[in-house]
Amino acid sequence: MLLTPDEVAALLRTTRKAVYAMAERGALPGVVRLGRRVLFHRDNLLSWLDERRAPSPGRTRR
Repeated sequence: MLLTPDEVAALLRTTRKAVYAMAERGALPGVVRLGRRVLFHRDNLLSWLDERRAPSPGRTRR
């Protein structure tokens, strides 16, 4: 499933402009360019979010 920049912005709680900037920098995974349209692979984006939310291995909370 592909997501629009507006859908990604809602998911990341940011603006559409920020999503475009992150895509341009290569900071977001699963970017698909179809002509002038920019879309995102939902599964890649959700996996990336899960990795970012997970605590670092080997670190314990004290």
